[in-house]
This record gives sequence, structure tokens and C-alpha cells, in this order.
Amino acid sequence: MTIESPAGSTQAPAEPADTRQVIRPYGDTTGDGMIQMSFTLPVPAGKRAEAAALQLAGKMGLDPASVVHAKPMGPDFTFFIVYGRAGHLIDYASIPAPPEREFPLLSAKETDLAIRASLNRRLVVVGACIGTDAHTVGIDAILNVKGFAGEKGLEYYREVEVVNMGAQVTVAELVERAKAADADAVLVSQVVTQRNAHLHNTKQMAAAFHAEYPTAVAAGMGRPLLVVGGPRFDTVSAEDLGVDRIFGRGTTPAEVASYLVHALLPREENR
Repeated sequence: MTIESPAGSTQAPAEPADTRQVIRPYGDTTGDGMIQMSFTLPVPAGKRAEAAALQLAGKMGLDPASVVHAKPMGPDFTFFIVYGRAGHLIDYASIPAPPEREFPLLSAKETDLAIRASLNRRLVVVGACIGTDAHTVGIDAILNVKGFAGEKGLEYYREVEVVNMGAQVTVAELVERAKAADADAVLVSQVVTQRNAHLHNTKQMAAAFHAEYPTAVAAGMGRPLLVVGGPRFDTVSAEDLGVDRIFGRGTTPAEVASYLVHALLPREENR
């Protein structure tokens, strides 16, 4: 197709503007494509193991690659850190922006005011690490007064009653305690993720609460709000697990508190 100019001459249409934003990894210098990755192979440490690690790196597209760290993990396993150049490019402009938070981020004072105005009582939260998970760092970051990332935990909130059950709590114990406390929300932290233990534990917990409250209409309407958090839930949705909300790594106490207000209180009260 050509375009005729007023003088009668023709010219090719202008090429569309290139809107791509092509990027590659940064290592030592901008755009060098260098990346670092770690993994464990089920082989004894040694030169043969390092050769296996380099072969794996090559099949993953790192060329050239080098083993910068290798450490025995018992007699039959070796942990590696490999450094190499990736040839892959990314069009950053084509990546959609993640959805914005659907609720406003409230201060502790705003959260307390919203709860007091709506409930005329304290909002009850029961938290725990379930199954064999003994890592309380996640649940403590949200619940303990010391909090996380410069924010105080939910124990600091005047209008929130916190029951922190700690680690290695069974699902049955959690359900029993939540019922006894007449909990508005149940917060579960899962850090241990081997063999998808975090997913199995969460599904078991959700199923137990749904079975215990068979006539519930929804969260806050016959059963507690079910919230789970941890570093490895990014491959599943809340619906997949039967819970109401998933929080990932870096979540702060204020985000959780604001969500509780958003999910449990009438909309005119949490604006």
C-alpha cells in the first residue's frame, strides 16, 4: 500500500513505532545477560558432580557457565551455585501490570476506629503454623507486637484480640481453638514447602473449617475468614485451596489488618 502526497508523488507508509522494551539480565555490566542460580544434585561432591552441574546449566541455556560454589550436603548430595550467561531476552513492555490492591491500606488507628464503629467489640484473630511446620517467623511477623518491616503486629491494635497458637498445631486443634474463641479470622503461616506440604496442609485446614461450619454462607457469615501466608503460594489461587485470601512474601501487618477490615466489616465502615 502506498500513500499519494498532494503533489502526486507516492511514499510508503511510516513504520509503526517500536514499543518494545527489550531487557536482559544484569551481572557485571549492563545487558551482559549474566545470572546466578543455585540447586542441589543427588550425587556425591567432586569433579564429576561439578561436570553434571555444568551440563545441567548448559541445557538450561547458560553459555558459558561456571561453578562458583559446590558444597557437600551429606555423603550423597551436592549444593551448587552456578554463574553463567543467558541468551534469553524479555519484552518488559508486554508484561501487564499486576492488579492493584483492592482495599485501602489503613493505619493502626484507622483500623481500630473501623472495628470499633462497626463491631462494638474486639475483632478476634487466631493464628498458627499447622502440620509439622515449626517456623513461626511468618506468623510472628504479623501477630507479635514487634511486627515486621517497621510495622507493629496485630497485638498492638487495641481493637484486635490475638490468639497466637505457635508452631506445629494440628488442624483439629486449630478448629477447636477458633470455635472456642469465636474467631472472626484464622491466619495460617506455611513456610515448609517440601513436597508441597504447604498446599496439602492448607487444603486440609480449609476442608476442616468448611466441614465444621456446614451452614455458613461465607467468611464472616457463619464461619471465620480463612487467610494463609507463605513464600511459595504464587502458583495457586485462594479458590484452589479453599481459603479466602493468600498473602505472599513481604506482607506487612498493616496489609493483613486492612484486609480484615475490608473483608469482615460492612463496606460503609471500611472506607
